[in-house]
Amino acid sequence: MNYLQIEIQIPENETRELLIAALYECAIEGFEENTTSLIAFVPEKDYNSTAIADLLKSYSLNYTVTSIPKQNWNEQWEENFQPVIVQDFCTVRAHFHNIPIVTLHDIIITPKMSFGTGHHATTRLMIEQMAEIDCTNKRILDFGTGTGVLAILAAKLGATDIIAIDNDEWSYENAKENVSMNNCTYIDVRQGILEDIDNTMHFDIILANINRHILLEYMDNMYQLLDNKSILLMSGLLTEDETIIRNAATTSGFKIADVHTLGNWISIKCIK
Repeated sequence: MNYLQIEIQIPENETRELLIAALYECAIEGFEENTTSLIAFVPEKDYNSTAIADLLKSYSLNYTVTSIPKQNWNEQWEENFQPVIVQDFCTVRAHFHNIPIVTLHDIIITPKMSFGTGHHATTRLMIEQMAEIDCTNKRILDFGTGTGVLAILAAKLGATDIIAIDNDEWSYENAKENVSMNNCTYIDVRQGILEDIDNTMHFDIILANINRHILLEYMDNMYQLLDNKSILLMSGLLTEDETIIRNAATTSGFKIADVHTLGNWISIKCIK
């Protein structure tokens, strides 16, 4: 499967974060950011040229679209990927980063086209909140696992029964590779959707770094998959999404326990 690279000329500002959120609704699966532009990646089969054109026109932004064959992704990624260090808690790096590790946990990720390198605010927020959660011997579901970075972190935090699921074939294959690279034996990587999880299973923690619409669609399902007093940790959300997500979560039966903010992005911790 080939991907398209959409390079959008836009500086680092609040509008960029709003644009990222809007692009998620156009089947965009990953982003690369620098000071002058935003690069979005979408499967060629899912590219909606009209929707993208209309969206970027509404922001008065110039852009170019190029095709990236699957085998060329790693080379491009290696030229730009820098280690991510989240406080003294976690380092997310590539295998070629020969740096001293001064954090409690060290995760090696080769993302290919999958989302979740720690660079985006939502992944960083999830990692920060996971530092405050006891994962020891817990059963965890990583819903929309992407690279598998959060499932891997959960394993390093002591979880012993983890399902990491994603409906994208590329993410599925990539997560399996990253799980193996980090020697995580307690992670079951699956390709599929939430309905593929046996509804008789119950989890202590669900990690869901996706987007607002998916979270709203599956809020009741996630509630049913959790044991009482268990945790749902969500991100992929802008600050403007907080009210609608809070309302949906409380309607499903959750209690809002904590909200973390980074720039215009938030993560929300809920308790069943």
